[in-house]
Amino acid sequence: MEEENRGSLMESLIETVNQIASVSDYHGTIKKQCCNLARRLKLLTPMFEEIRDTRDPIPEETSKALVSLKEALDLAKDLLRLASQGSKIYLVLEREEIMNKYHEVTAKLEQALSRMSYDKLDISDEVKEQVELVLAQFRRAKGRVENPDLELYEDLSSLYNKSTDAPIDPTVMRRLSEKLQLMGIAQLTQESLALHEMVADTGEDPDENIEKMSMLLKKIKDFVQTENPNMEAPAIENHPPTGSGQGFSDGNLRTPVIPDDFRCPISLELMKDPVIVSTGQTYERSCIEKWLEAGNGTCPKTQQTLSSTALTPNFVLRSLIAQWCETNGIEPPKRASSSRSNKNTSACSFTERSKIDILIEKLSSGCPEHQQSAAGEIRLLAKRNTDNRVAIADAGAIPVLVGLLSTSDSRTQEHAVTALLNLSICEDNKGIIIAAAAVPGIVHVLKKGSMEARENAAATLFSLSVVDENKVTIGASGAILPLVTLLSEGTQRGKKDAATALFNLCIYQGNKGKAVRAGVVPILMQLLTEPGAGMVDEALAILAILASHPEGKAAIGAAEAVPVLVGVIGNGSPRNRENAAAVMVHLSSEDQKHLAEAQELGVMGPLMEMAHNGTERGKRKAQLLLERMSRFSDQPKHGQAQTEASSQAPSQQPCPSSLANCTGC
Repeated sequence: MEEENRGSLMESLIETVNQIASVSDYHGTIKKQCCNLARRLKLLTPMFEEIRDTRDPIPEETSKALVSLKEALDLAKDLLRLASQGSKIYLVLEREEIMNKYHEVTAKLEQALSRMSYDKLDISDEVKEQVELVLAQFRRAKGRVENPDLELYEDLSSLYNKSTDAPIDPTVMRRLSEKLQLMGIAQLTQESLALHEMVADTGEDPDENIEKMSMLLKKIKDFVQTENPNMEAPAIENHPPTGSGQGFSDGNLRTPVIPDDFRCPISLELMKDPVIVSTGQTYERSCIEKWLEAGNGTCPKTQQTLSSTALTPNFVLRSLIAQWCETNGIEPPKRASSSRSNKNTSACSFTERSKIDILIEKLSSGCPEHQQSAAGEIRLLAKRNTDNRVAIADAGAIPVLVGLLSTSDSRTQEHAVTALLNLSICEDNKGIIIAAAAVPGIVHVLKKGSMEARENAAATLFSLSVVDENKVTIGASGAILPLVTLLSEGTQRGKKDAATALFNLCIYQGNKGKAVRAGVVPILMQLLTEPGAGMVDEALAILAILASHPEGKAAIGAAEAVPVLVGVIGNGSPRNRENAAAVMVHLSSEDQKHLAEAQELGVMGPLMEMAHNGTERGKRKAQLLLERMSRFSDQPKHGQAQTEASSQAPSQQPCPSSLANCTGC
């Protein structure tokens, strides 16, 4: 092996081990094995450093073994990252597959180390002994079977295979949430993000297993929220703490309490553009960028060395922050617009960039067959990783893809809109997509495309609408009516894509009336009452937003929603109960007949229970409704007295006016 190549290989091996050393906090079925594997691999660094620094030739067989060792280390790094940052639910349910990967990696490492001629290498005796110890440990570990946590696997499998409406044992749920360490909003958010990233990295659409894992995570989240109603609202002031620990300002005005996990660990302010660093911690983009620009190479919170300075947008957390702002009547924080800078340049190799350039040439060729195949390849490349998304956008693919949205070839159209969806995951690409006038084309696909293309068009609009100003652009483009249509007639996945897009768009007040006029309220009511529809969460979340708009309030009242809302308040999940109560608060603000109807349906008991044990927002809504009902309950006495006083009047008819406006007949 030439000296230059040897030095490059040794540096690569050292860098890979350093990246492995930066991974920590393993979980899942092979936590112990991962800790041992990482510890052993760290012991190889001194050997790599001594081989790098020696001028003696390396035997050919040892050179080949080092190349094989690099491949095995890459596999080990991927496995350790999966065990540290991957979905905890996936790691348990797929324990056999994960364990097989571990044994495969261990065998490859042991094989590569065994092929090296240590006596012919110019390395110290101490390093030789250290490597021989590592090799002996790998030999002992090869094929060793550890007893997994069978109870955890059986609990999770049982819940995974349960039907949506089947009763769940609280003891099992408590045991699961504790063993999986899914007890707080940060842990639940990270698990949701891990599932999302797992889908994005596969280059395929989410299959039924992933969707079932997402539903399983939702069950755990609902249980945790029920057990700990204050989970989303730790006692921290909206401003620097004064020691009171209460979420109130002077007097009786209530200041919303910002959850810990919504604050940047550096600035302690509500995050508007949360991003994830290589250690898995989330920071406000501008804050962590300043930290890195100052020459710091560690994670501010954990002090671990950052293996990479890449920043990954935390879309799940940003969506949660937007929902929290909406439910608490706060204007969602606006993110500063930014142009692509040199530090965001793709890490794609020259070969990969050349491939992308060739694909873009095919897109522009005018040949339908070439366009279809190239769009399909770009779709998959864009789904695999951030570097590809940056490189594809840098190469100028986005305007060409936008042009293909109007093609008559349905498959090419489907590939083009899905490629834009995958590219939009990269934060900087959102602005490029909007600037390329993509929204009208996406709306065209949403109206005229195949069902899969329509679903992915809806998901693209949701992704783009994360940026506040884009909500206005998309709402003005005529997107809301076809989204409502998809909500009505789409597949289960299509309905969910349409619902998430509508929810995000309706955060902007100007889009609420458009959604109501498009007929969304009757469809939402149907989804609430349809057995097995699986859309209760989404329907109630959208209704809670629309109820704050005059047209929305009127449409919900006309849809005779009160019996359904009362049913949810009595038997729904914590989040659904609070959303149903929020809708009732808006409905009863002007028309007390809704209060009377709810009271007749027995809502008082569930409201009292919710006022004591619900979420923080749920408690507030329940207390407000109880206060209104208390005032309302005195009014019939007033009406009865008036009726008795005028009982001698001839041909008396029931008073048509509402009790709230009654002045006597």
